[in-house]
Amino acid sequence: MDKVKRKKINPILQVLDFADVLISKFEGVMLALGVIAMTTNTIAAVISRYVFNSAITFTDELNMIFIVVVTYAGLSYAARNGRHIRMSAIYDSMPAKTRKLLMIMMASVTSAFMFFLSFYSYCYIVEVYESGRILPALGLPVFYIYLWAPIGFFLTGLQYAFTVVKNLREREVYLSTHIKDGYSETASDTEI
Repeated sequence: MDKVKRKKINPILQVLDFADVLISKFEGVMLALGVIAMTTNTIAAVISRYVFNSAITFTDELNMIFIVVVTYAGLSYAARNGRHIRMSAIYDSMPAKTRKLLMIMMASVTSAFMFFLSFYSYCYIVEVYESGRILPALGLPVFYIYLWAPIGFFLTGLQYAFTVVKNLREREVYLSTHIKDGYSETASDTEI
């Protein structure tokens, strides 16, 4: 009888995996709700304008809010799934050990940059808050809209930090916590 070798999982990594799953679910909900709300809002605006000959005054402001939510929730989602744009011709031609080292360096720098942008966008939100600006049609304070920027940058920074940890702990090269580096051999591998 073959004995199944079980990897001993570090409790810290278990907590990180649990946090990653929670963040993933949160991002999925935010992306889905943002896209559905944007679509519904746009359709309602078109019907209102062309069927009832009366424009809804706040549709542009709502769509601006939904675009911000989808954009910044999508940053982390793309990082988690290894879907950011990569120009990798030189990277792909390197040996596996060099690619691993480069991936650790790139993910580390990107993570640090995302955390910096999170802090910088937070500082901007404080300025907008202190200015007292409000949306003319909805009457909402403008800083509420931009709250998604530091959240999105922070979550993206976490994703890249998790990728660094994954690459330090595993033998293979990972683009994200669960996406290995490489290309599929056949077209059927990419079909759902």
